[in-house]
Amino acid sequence: MGTKIGDHAIVLGGSIAGMLAARVLSDAYRQVTVIERDDLTAAGTNLRPAISWAIHIHALLERGRIIIEDLFPGFVDDMIAAGVPVGDYGSTCHYYFNGDMFAVTDTGMACVAANRPVIEHFLRSRTLPRPGVVLRERTDIVGLVANEGNERITGVRVQSRDGGAEEIISGDLIVDASGRGSRSPRWLEELGYEKAPEEKVQMDLTYTTMDFVGPLPVDPLGEDIALVPTATPGFPRGGIFARLADRYALTLTGIAGDRAPTDHEGFLAYAKTLPVKEVYDAIENAEQRAPAGSFRFPASVRRHYEKLNRFPAGYLILGDAACIFNPVYAQGMTVAAMGANVLRKHLEKGVEPTYRGFFRDLAKETDSPWMMSASADLGYETVRGKRTLATKIGNAYMSKVMAAAANDPVVARGFMRTISLIDPPQALMKPSMMRRVLFSGGGKKNATVTTLPTAKTDTGEAERPAA
Repeated sequence: MGTKIGDHAIVLGGSIAGMLAARVLSDAYRQVTVIERDDLTAAGTNLRPAISWAIHIHALLERGRIIIEDLFPGFVDDMIAAGVPVGDYGSTCHYYFNGDMFAVTDTGMACVAANRPVIEHFLRSRTLPRPGVVLRERTDIVGLVANEGNERITGVRVQSRDGGAEEIISGDLIVDASGRGSRSPRWLEELGYEKAPEEKVQMDLTYTTMDFVGPLPVDPLGEDIALVPTATPGFPRGGIFARLADRYALTLTGIAGDRAPTDHEGFLAYAKTLPVKEVYDAIENAEQRAPAGSFRFPASVRRHYEKLNRFPAGYLILGDAACIFNPVYAQGMTVAAMGANVLRKHLEKGVEPTYRGFFRDLAKETDSPWMMSASADLGYETVRGKRTLATKIGNAYMSKVMAAAANDPVVARGFMRTISLIDPPQALMKPSMMRRVLFSGGGKKNATVTTLPTAKTDTGEAERPAA
């Protein structure tokens, strides 16, 4: 972008959403300052305090990979060079529904088995060297600064975690990408703004992860990447067993207070209850690499900033600060990338984004992933949230889709494209797909299809398989 919109943009938070926001802002502002409480330089590819849940297995969906690859060409190549396993989503990442594995199928979508700290480090290494980008580490964000009538946010108040006096950093545009701990709701209320309407789905999820040293005595993966026994209302325990760059990992999930123990014996006993025996066999005699970690996730929360009639100029919110997703569905990083992409499209207009237009377009991008994850969670009787007739009908149909995916590679591929946020949920309800789902046509169990068309990008261009 030749002409700059303004002199200075400020990003609150240096995680996935923050670095992606800084990347797109660097094209439109002469300086971009990222403010982060952690010491990112020291963190490297290791876990950092502010995101303790990053110990658990993370997944970047195909829609997010396409956006990141567009912003940072060579992303997948760099992951491969770093030793990260990469393969086709439908042939190396195996989903199970009620113990039955989905039919194997080439999808043209890349499964990138990088943990979150590795992806964060990549984004930092590509964003921070850009002209005008500045990182303020070990810095707490104390609050917002507004003009006299509180109609515009003009900066932020910060304080170094190493001590020192509070200071004000002024900016033309401030973007809150501070994550699930965002204080925007409180700050805006203090400035006299109405609280954004919220949707909540309360599932009281816990996920517990244990790492193992490779090679494994019994290895069900080989060159594949993951086995994913999905939880169902009939059996609300799930798992993800994955081969990462330097280890193997198993994340176990439970809802409504059901929680995998962190001790070795208890963890194995919980894993043994999964309907996919291969997972337990793989870890039964494997060497534990590090202490297990457990994290509680009480609820998914969506803040509808697009419904507000009044909002300050010069302030935008994206990523987990706007919508917190159930991590089981791996949507968080990808929706953060989608939000950064929305910001980029508004910046390309050559003027400062307005809150009405930005939040309207962000809501459109958020609708499908939120609907899919919230509806799936509401299929569990113990989960609290608003249920509609459409939710009940949709969940009944999706159960049939997943059952059919075990026999039909076309259905399996369609399901994977949908949960990867490439196709909308409506794609699973086309007449041709519904016939396959409802009448079990089109394939034998675990058949392999290699001639289906490749995935497509947002522009409609064919995207070749990454591996």
